[in-house]
Amino acid sequence: MVRDFYVGLFISIMDQGHIHSVLDNWPETNVKAVVVTDGERILGLGDLGVYGMGIPVGKLCLYTACAGIRPERCLPVCIDVGTDNETLLRDPFYMGLYQRRDRSQRYDDLIDEFMEAVVDKYGQDTLIQFEDFGNHNAFRFLKKYREKYCTFNDDIQGTAAVALAGLLATRRVVGKPITEHRVLFLGAGEAALGIANLIVMAMMEEGMSQADARKKIWMFDKYGLLEQGRHQSTDSNQEAFVHPSPGEVKSFLDAVNVIKPTAIIGVAGAGRLFTHDVIKAMGCLNERPIIFALSNPTAKAECTAEDAYSLTQGRCLFASGSPFGPVTLEDGSILIPGQGNNAYIFPGVALAVILSGVRHISDTVFLEAAKTLADQLTDEELSQGRLYPPLSKIREVSLQMAVKVVEYLYAKGMAFRYPEPLDKDAYVRSKVWNTNYESFLPEIYDWPGVSHSPLVD
Repeated sequence: MVRDFYVGLFISIMDQGHIHSVLDNWPETNVKAVVVTDGERILGLGDLGVYGMGIPVGKLCLYTACAGIRPERCLPVCIDVGTDNETLLRDPFYMGLYQRRDRSQRYDDLIDEFMEAVVDKYGQDTLIQFEDFGNHNAFRFLKKYREKYCTFNDDIQGTAAVALAGLLATRRVVGKPITEHRVLFLGAGEAALGIANLIVMAMMEEGMSQADARKKIWMFDKYGLLEQGRHQSTDSNQEAFVHPSPGEVKSFLDAVNVIKPTAIIGVAGAGRLFTHDVIKAMGCLNERPIIFALSNPTAKAECTAEDAYSLTQGRCLFASGSPFGPVTLEDGSILIPGQGNNAYIFPGVALAVILSGVRHISDTVFLEAAKTLADQLTDEELSQGRLYPPLSKIREVSLQMAVKVVEYLYAKGMAFRYPEPLDKDAYVRSKVWNTNYESFLPEIYDWPGVSHSPLVD
């Protein structure tokens, strides 16, 4: 079987005690951004072990493509502590450790050593993005490291920002502040909790108390509604959204009918659970129902754009995590669904963080990013059904986001790179990697008598 080959740094639990020397093998010495995974929860695919390396490679490609961060300043890392994927453990060509995932203290010690080695080698302001760790590790690592390192978790914070941006964009259509929404989540994992907590922050910014904001948010997982007294336990991260029972709820449709949400957000990755009845119920409860089917890949989206639009007579405000094509309604009108892709958020935020010398990344940075993204949606794009700018504009979207976030970081005293640039827009754009070459002739062909110009910085 042919495997995709990715260039990145693999660190095994067998390397414990020697991670700094492993980093020394990476040829670039001026690294500014690291994306790391342990391959346990590759979105939509599950535990891929070392084959999860494609995720940090892909994310860093987007750093460069979307935000112009120089590729040689980026380091993709895959931590190999084994895999619980039975197929891989039986595969004679599997490239990782043939063992079940190590979930002992050794695992935590390995991540600690990795974090310390990165900042020791590349500096305290090196950005470290966690990607596709299991739910049980994602939150605790974010909580553990966020005040000690320049780090964020894209599955929690990036997803939260892009979802909130879509919700903020709907204000221009429904004409109501975010504090008047009731949001019902399908799923209660790291994505749902990240979005919910950022929505709470946005509501608090508009004057609502934290307790009242949390009451506006409900979650429904594979065991049912998160409510007090249910038989299945909830973890500490979910407790803020466990409410008294609103009535008898046995299904997600029951939850919609009882809670009467203005918005439903799907992040369960369990397929078409926004059924026709659910969508119709949302259409009956709301003049402009908000339906976000954010699970990836497309086969695991909670519903299709066509179902969402057609079953609400084109009235719903729809966004998805996977791409869907334009939908033509019975009256001939065409609606273009927006794709709530994290690529709208993390490259611009990363560029701003790197250029500002930030030591720690606050959740308020992602709130600012969400507001900035929502503001970049034009009235014309909104009238087409979009809740996000076209992906064809992603480079300019990312640069404008970086400018706004840089302004915010300096205004709030979070930036440590001085002197502070007076013209933030010019500063950001001057640092973007230029892919226009005067000429290109690789050094391997450095023939006698042939001259060539250096690559443009």
